[in-house]
Amino acid sequence: MSGLLSRLAAAIIAVGLLLTSHTLVTPGRAAAADPGYLMVHFTGDSATGQMLYLAHSADGTHWNDLNGGAPILNSLIGTKGVRDPALVRSPDGSKYRIIATDLCIRCGSTYENGSPDFVVWESTDLVTWSKPWLLNATGLIPGAKNAWAPEAIWNPETNDYVVYWATNATVNGVFKYRIYYARTKDFRTLTTPRIWIDPPGTTPVVDTQMTEMPAGIGTYRYVRVSGDGKNTVEGSNSILGTWTGLGNLSSIGLTGNVVEGPVWMKFRDREEWALYIDYNSPRGIREYRPILTKNPFDVSTYRLQPPSDYDMGGTPKRHGAILNLTAAEESHVLARWPSTPAQRLQSYNYPDRYVRHTTDLDVRIDPAVSPAADAQFRLRTGLAGTGTVSFESVNHPGYFLRHATYDFQLVRNDGTAQFAADATFRKVAGLADASWSSFQSYNHPDRYLRHYAYQLRLDPITTATGRSDATFRVTS
Repeated sequence: MSGLLSRLAAAIIAVGLLLTSHTLVTPGRAAAADPGYLMVHFTGDSATGQMLYLAHSADGTHWNDLNGGAPILNSLIGTKGVRDPALVRSPDGSKYRIIATDLCIRCGSTYENGSPDFVVWESTDLVTWSKPWLLNATGLIPGAKNAWAPEAIWNPETNDYVVYWATNATVNGVFKYRIYYARTKDFRTLTTPRIWIDPPGTTPVVDTQMTEMPAGIGTYRYVRVSGDGKNTVEGSNSILGTWTGLGNLSSIGLTGNVVEGPVWMKFRDREEWALYIDYNSPRGIREYRPILTKNPFDVSTYRLQPPSDYDMGGTPKRHGAILNLTAAEESHVLARWPSTPAQRLQSYNYPDRYVRHTTDLDVRIDPAVSPAADAQFRLRTGLAGTGTVSFESVNHPGYFLRHATYDFQLVRNDGTAQFAADATFRKVAGLADASWSSFQSYNHPDRYLRHYAYQLRLDPITTATGRSDATFRVTS
């Protein structure tokens, strides 16, 4: 009874909050509730939109932006833009991969002239990600152009992953997008691609996404949705076997190219699924919107959620992936990407200058920094321990200010203890003015972060000039 009363009280409080606010409030969860859901996505065609973002949901339909709505990964290879990410957990839970379209619209590439490659990251904890690498997808497809919207799923029948994506190529005299597949064990090499989905005639198909059903649910083991103009739904008992048409989304008004990037999500607390679609939303922007169903194999049961029943958070969420988190995964992710504000370090004795990274990731102080994000950092809990700070770049997430031989650069966190120590500082009262701040090295406590000839260094401080050089204001 006490548990029931507690839940009733929590529901009443949540209703009160909704009535006194113009924005939706994410429903609260009891401390012992199941962990939630993680979405990785991009936001749009701008330069910053074509990076990777994270959102978290407690209930699967109300989403909160992580990392203050800023990206958590970007690509410095290929076209230097990423879209349409898939997030893949290995069967034993020991590895995660993100595989994404290598495409940067309005910054060098177009929809007609994209990339033959995918961008891949790897992690063992969902927190520290490897350097990205390019995976060629179309090299063995004659006349192929772009490689779009990669997805991947573990196939127990072949004991490896099936990677599938859309490529435009001429086959039997018809040039159009088809869904190809190949197999891989390591996401570094692919087997020879083969056509997987090819609608009749000139009808193209893009953005296929599939999910595996729990044992004992429905007629088929797998269900997939494809962007073929009708948004066809199919079922199969084998990933590379025969697929049976189950209908399409025209019954709920979703036809043509108004729907992109379908992604399935199973609610963990009930037999119900959400099919998220990249759609012109009621907010007047293109973003995800959920379709709910208790039977993915019966298209007549699919129903679009009204805007009052879901909340996509602050940033647009476009073509991504959703992962049902374990408790450990949720704890790691939420601790790593809290909503920490972007801040700058202003020089005490050159107040028009701010700490910034340059194109080659060197670090110095400069005036009038452009783009402004080059001088923006997030002060994280120190990588080497509590009570300390580390400086993470805003526009190069995962890269931190790090000293090496007493010089500073912006460097990707490699997860080692040495990196953590080199990138960690104690924030103390300013050596030249106690109302400002200085930053003492964690592993060289006789040295402080300071500028010299406008370059950042780690030095012992023994003079008045040194104290001024080593004093900064943390400001927005």
